[in-house]
Amino acid sequence: MRIHDLFRGSLADIRQTLFGYGLMHTYQSLEKFLGLEKELPVAENWSAAADFLELISNYCLQHKPQTIVECSSGTSSLVLSRCCQLNGQGQVYSLENGHDFASQTRRQLDDFELADYCHVLHTPLQEYLLDGRKFQWYDLTNLYASGIDLLVIDGPPGFLQKYSRFPALPLLSSFMAEQCMVFLDDAAREDEQEIVRCWLQQHPEFEAEYIENERGCSVLMRR
Repeated sequence: MRIHDLFRGSLADIRQTLFGYGLMHTYQSLEKFLGLEKELPVAENWSAAADFLELISNYCLQHKPQTIVECSSGTSSLVLSRCCQLNGQGQVYSLENGHDFASQTRRQLDDFELADYCHVLHTPLQEYLLDGRKFQWYDLTNLYASGIDLLVIDGPPGFLQKYSRFPALPLLSSFMAEQCMVFLDDAAREDEQEIVRCWLQQHPEFEAEYIENERGCSVLMRR
């Protein structure tokens, strides 16, 4: 089964949404699409691009995942939580290493009345040894989510270390449902492209497809 088949034709609709509206594709259009009455809090150079947020929101609304884990919190937490609210089901678990950022996201969720749909976990970075290499990545001690059917990866920051987001799949694969989708943001970067190649070598049960949006997105699914 190819990723196109999993979307059952809807990936073409998502692509049209992503690329068919040109300069109209903005955070404002996303707010309207999700029926939000407040402006999304967008932090320059930190928040995910609007087209990536629209991509994951389209997927959530069409496939209604039950357990969503995201690496890094912020605007994406609000978008994913709003999708769960619209679906009437689902929970988001946000891994956030910054204490202040975690607190800020919780306040934003309260402000948007979406706190019931998202658990923001303060997960300080700790050292992991993977493939003979040391990585700083989120502490998973307090992550009790299982059966993850959607994983959104937008952290830790790339400047932190080489291949900063590599640990996500090896460390979270045991938490994932048999059918799981993974969205990796910033996939146009060389580090992320190498990460995906390594993931596919080490986890042959996954296949990947690249979506050419503003910052690039790699979508992976378990075969």
